[in-house]
Amino acid sequence: MSYKGIFGTILFVFISIGALISAPDIEVGKSSFKNNCASCHNKNMKDPLTGPALGGSVERWAAFPKADLHNWVRNSQALIKAGHPRATELWNQFKPTVMTAFPNLSDDEIESIFLYVDGVYKGTYGPKPVAAVGGTQAPQDQQSGLSFWIYLIFILLVGLALFLWNLMSDLAYQMKLKAGDTTAKKQSVWQLMTSKTVISFVIFALVLFGGYTTVNNAISLGRQQNYQPDQPIKFSHETHAGLNKIDCNYCHDGARRSKQSLIPATNTCMNCHAAIKKGSQYGTAEITKIYASIGYNPSTDKYIDNYNNLTEDEIAAIYKKWIATTFAKDNNLREGAESAIRESDNQWEGIKNSLTSDTKSTIPGPIEWKRIHNLPDHVYFNHSQHVTIGKLACQTCHGKIENMPVVKQYAPLSMGWCINCHRQTDVKFTDNKYYDSYKTYHDELKAGTRQSVKVSDIGGLECQKCHY
Repeated sequence: MSYKGIFGTILFVFISIGALISAPDIEVGKSSFKNNCASCHNKNMKDPLTGPALGGSVERWAAFPKADLHNWVRNSQALIKAGHPRATELWNQFKPTVMTAFPNLSDDEIESIFLYVDGVYKGTYGPKPVAAVGGTQAPQDQQSGLSFWIYLIFILLVGLALFLWNLMSDLAYQMKLKAGDTTAKKQSVWQLMTSKTVISFVIFALVLFGGYTTVNNAISLGRQQNYQPDQPIKFSHETHAGLNKIDCNYCHDGARRSKQSLIPATNTCMNCHAAIKKGSQYGTAEITKIYASIGYNPSTDKYIDNYNNLTEDEIAAIYKKWIATTFAKDNNLREGAESAIRESDNQWEGIKNSLTSDTKSTIPGPIEWKRIHNLPDHVYFNHSQHVTIGKLACQTCHGKIENMPVVKQYAPLSMGWCINCHRQTDVKFTDNKYYDSYKTYHDELKAGTRQSVKVSDIGGLECQKCHY
């Protein structure tokens, strides 16, 4: 092969790799959406959240050049100030919330995001629904597209490296022959792989990869977005906060007055469940766990004397009797019916498993709820500052908690997510004596030269505010 053909082949390979990397890709869009958009836009693409629903965005911007949509993503406020009709329409719907600017996103990255948005919105991306007849349909492999290109690029790069090595080895061999070296030999693949240069490169690559993995995992420590563990009691926020409209601050009383929101004590549960003894979904199975942890006898409506000193069998007898009696009554059975006894035995096993563990061997005592939101020790966050002073709704950070049968971590809780919130959130200056000292901002607001004051304007981006 001539040198012209060799370099043409090399150029073609690099052009192909560049095209593969830069072309819009739905998996790249998924990653970009999670990193840049998910904190403000609903992931189902159909319902608004802090920002509008993104499903159908491309169609709604179809009357304008595609560059306008890209410019909107990169800097929405610039497009609004320019009087763009679609940008102005969106601003009037969602102001004063300012969309975060993403000036570094390329056209292909933006196209990838909308490719992912469109796939989720239209149902062409993600797990397929269960077939109505003839069994189930296997979910799509969401990672197959991205993995294919990664593997293909890797194979092309390895092939290119081997090709170049063979070329250079052959050239060196030919030069030695021309110089009259009759003992010259071409270097074998094994000699190449065990050479000092290759071994040094492999060690360097391993150190680089290990360092990247360690740092990346350290950054993600404790930030398990969508973490949704099973709790010892099947407590439903959907039932309590949604259906029954119980205020979050009633149970999590610490949120309005201290750094921690606090896990509700069992006494708080008893304020209602001394009267409400059966759940709408699980009957006595879950509420009896509350009674057993605190020592309340629902049959007599009294707390049990000397409860902590009772044996497990004595405790079991009290609550099995309550469960069996209630079950028999609800199902029109005679007292002591075999099915009622069997039900009480089953429920008691669930109670025992929920209230005891490797670290707690007795039934009485605090319920061991599993912590979901867990910030690193070097991060300072004060609930009362945000809830009482900032007037933020719990849903801002915890999502629509009133719709969650099982609570999950809604937000990523990353530093970038917090900073974006501080950049976008207006400080509640009106009738708030906490901010009386900011006279200049008050004067500017009265004069109309300032529309709002963001958290970032009063030091919300200073490192010492959260790390000290």
